[in-house]
Amino acid sequence: MLDNIQLALASLRANKMRALLTMLGIIIGIGSVIAIVTVGNSLTATVNESLVNMGGNNMQVGVEYRPDENGEYDYSVAMTDEDLLNDDMLDAFRQRFGQQTRALILTESMSGTGKAQDGRLYANVRITGVNDGFFAAEKVKMLAGRVFRTQDYEGARKVAVVSDRLVENMFQGSTEAALGQTLEVALGESVESFAIVGVYRYQPQGLFLGTTPTATKDTVTDLYLPIYTEQQLSGQSGHYYNYFELVPQTGVDPNDLVDRIQSFFDKSFYAHNRNFQVKAYNLKNEMESITSVLDTISLAIGVIAGISLLVGGIGVMNIMLVSITERTREIGVRKALGAPAGAIRTQFIVEAMVICLVGGLLGILAGLLLGAAGASLMGSPARPNPGVILAAVGFSMAIGVFFGYYPASKAARMDPIEALRYE
Repeated sequence: MLDNIQLALASLRANKMRALLTMLGIIIGIGSVIAIVTVGNSLTATVNESLVNMGGNNMQVGVEYRPDENGEYDYSVAMTDEDLLNDDMLDAFRQRFGQQTRALILTESMSGTGKAQDGRLYANVRITGVNDGFFAAEKVKMLAGRVFRTQDYEGARKVAVVSDRLVENMFQGSTEAALGQTLEVALGESVESFAIVGVYRYQPQGLFLGTTPTATKDTVTDLYLPIYTEQQLSGQSGHYYNYFELVPQTGVDPNDLVDRIQSFFDKSFYAHNRNFQVKAYNLKNEMESITSVLDTISLAIGVIAGISLLVGGIGVMNIMLVSITERTREIGVRKALGAPAGAIRTQFIVEAMVICLVGGLLGILAGLLLGAAGASLMGSPARPNPGVILAAVGFSMAIGVFFGYYPASKAARMDPIEALRYE
């Protein structure tokens, strides 16, 4: 076997350009598969990390249209305050599910953006009302000051938690100078004043291929207010909510909790509402669905790229047939000296395997480099799959056996007398 391998390597060195062209299909095929799998893994991991950072392990509970007995939705019916969630419902929910939940998050944002301005200094903001569960769930990282207190919520006080980007724009980056200051914000035709009580770290979220947008002076950041304050500024007559987010306790079965939440609202507050219902969603299941779709897409593209391996294998068979024709006299000499057909067959199968193995190794190197480059363009680390790499090596050797067997068998069946007088 060692002699056969040395003969195969000598044959490659003797015909370097032909050997490279022969291996090109194998290199492209394996390189493409590994690159696609690497980029696909990086994309899947990046999407999952982004969803987790955005609350991917949480649950969403919101009011939506109820289908009729035919599964149709009547969107002509307007949603009123009586159809929305209210504080009484949320209090009942806390009493029922308080042990299974870590935080109940309420957020509401005013339409459009505002501008905080002091002379020539300014910062673009989005007014967002939040409850205490928002900070309990660690949605933001506080850098200075405090979060809202009970009296801030109950009194609908005009206090605000602002971003470090706003502090950078308007207070030269000094959180100490910002705390306690009154901030004037233009909201449409009105101007509202808020006392700054806290500063949080702004973290831009990329929503496409793991990209992270660069924060600039004009970047819009959230200016957080107590949720009752935001509702008052929005002109709401009471405390009503379209949805809330839920952070379950560790160890709680999310699917079971979703079912029980759904049953709770269906049997209590929305049992007689014919037009609207509360729907609970487990975002973890949504994450798994997204991951499954991405994996399927990567697999489909990988299979398509793998077709080039078939083309490469045919190229190996073609070159092996040419090589056997060129070495007909050599084969005749070997057989005349007593080489059995099995030895001749093994020699050429090993040569085909060596060609495919060398091409496979070069393809792995090319695939890793291309995968790393693709992952880098997405702003995420490369995540090659060791199993796919090992499979690629095995597959390349299998191609050598499969496509090398026919030429090797042809060589083994040669008549030594005919082979010796070929030239």
